[in-house]
Amino acid sequence: MDITHFIANYGYWALFIGCLAEGETVTLLGGVAAHEGLLRYAAVVAVAALGGIAGDMALYFTGRRFGNRVLRRFKKAQPNIERANRLILKYPLWFVVGVRFMYGFRLIGPIMIGASRLDPKKFIPLNILGSILWALIFVSLGYVGGRIIAPWLQTVDHHLKYLFLLVALLALVWLLPRTIRYLLRRRRRRRS
Repeated sequence: MDITHFIANYGYWALFIGCLAEGETVTLLGGVAAHEGLLRYAAVVAVAALGGIAGDMALYFTGRRFGNRVLRRFKKAQPNIERANRLILKYPLWFVVGVRFMYGFRLIGPIMIGASRLDPKKFIPLNILGSILWALIFVSLGYVGGRIIAPWLQTVDHHLKYLFLLVALLALVWLLPRTIRYLLRRRRRRRS
């Protein structure tokens, strides 16, 4: 498997799909690929932003449609949810743009924003702004970080073979005793 060929051919699609949800890692890797000349920097930023916009739009409209029903199930969290709704409506700029940078809130945040009934006319431009800022920051971090990672990437194919071998060996070492214990217990149960 030639990883550079794979990235050059499918990198933009993988980046877009990865950015539909929590895409920080994928976006950073897109920046590294741009640093290596496998992808174009501007295209990586554009694709990451589009993936972020599309993912958050889908979650926002899901939240508008089903969010209140889902959020009502969390009885203990209702005071926090109500407080979040008030903050979303009072500070839409900070909440819509900021939720993209809050680890762990990237998926639930747009759903909560949709459930808060924030007007789509406010959400859509703020979502676009937040996604562009997010893509610029994370792709740039990956691009700059590419200098550090670049020497390792030169030999990534070689490393992958050993990594897969190591993972398989660790899985075997971990699974073998458990499998033997399971089979012995099963055999004892049959005898009794």
